[in-house]
Amino acid sequence: MESHSSTEPGIDLGDLLRRLRRQADLSQRELAARARVPQATVARIESGRAIDPRYRTVERLISAAGGEVRFSCHDPTSGGSTDAGPAEPRQPPAPVPHDELRDQAGRRYPAHLDVWEVREPKEWPGAWWAEWYNLPPEKWPLPLPPATYEMNREYRDRRREAEWVRGSVTVRRVTGTLTTTSWRFVAELPGGDLVGELRAHEQSPHLYWGGEERPGEREIVLDGLLVAARHRRLGIGRRLVEALVGELPRAGIGVVRALTQEPGISFLLGCGFELDASRPAALRLERPVNAGRPPPR
Repeated sequence: MESHSSTEPGIDLGDLLRRLRRQADLSQRELAARARVPQATVARIESGRAIDPRYRTVERLISAAGGEVRFSCHDPTSGGSTDAGPAEPRQPPAPVPHDELRDQAGRRYPAHLDVWEVREPKEWPGAWWAEWYNLPPEKWPLPLPPATYEMNREYRDRRREAEWVRGSVTVRRVTGTLTTTSWRFVAELPGGDLVGELRAHEQSPHLYWGGEERPGEREIVLDGLLVAARHRRLGIGRRLVEALVGELPRAGIGVVRALTQEPGISFLLGCGFELDASRPAALRLERPVNAGRPPPR
């Protein structure tokens, strides 16, 4: 029997290595140090200049990046193959999203970084603040690069976490544990971690005094909306409000009211609310306190 790699024929080893590096958040230099191979070897493989790299080198690099090398044995007499690896194959790493971008020298940008196109100076860190870029483009001190990136790993980790949270969070209404006039919506991550919550209640003269309920009499009053500080500005609060509004037709309710202050006012206006001048405003009176002096009698 003949042993061979289970990788499909024609695989781009350089592309696979770049994907694994991005998934592991490793630079070429960091991967080379982990695998105990020269950094120039990593660069040659990723650029396609290493036509036939040694198997031991490839195995070290893939293992150091968190991947694994699998083999299958092909039996010509049976027409089948048996895998020597795990029964369930691992999902391939995601492609490098900026792999098609090139710098001024025609080189790929680092695979492990987050790279974005530069269309105006404010998208180029370190240039947007320069007063020279307020001049006409022909007078700029340096031409804008085609793309740029952020080297700070902490910033990069926060950005990637935010993207994951934005795509993974789910919003649902909690039922069964509240009174019939109480409304609660939660925003959760896979695994049940709570990152946002909206609470509200119904009100109407009918609920206060009894008697016959008239159509359109019931209203929803927002009691509070909270989103975890590290997950704000991801649209989670808006999704909670949209979930509440989506339940209104089913409950036969057409009005939602809220009493808030900035920044809640701007947020709710952005969600479609309107200022209600007929409602009372929240007022406050504050006077200085004389520390250490008893109040007059």
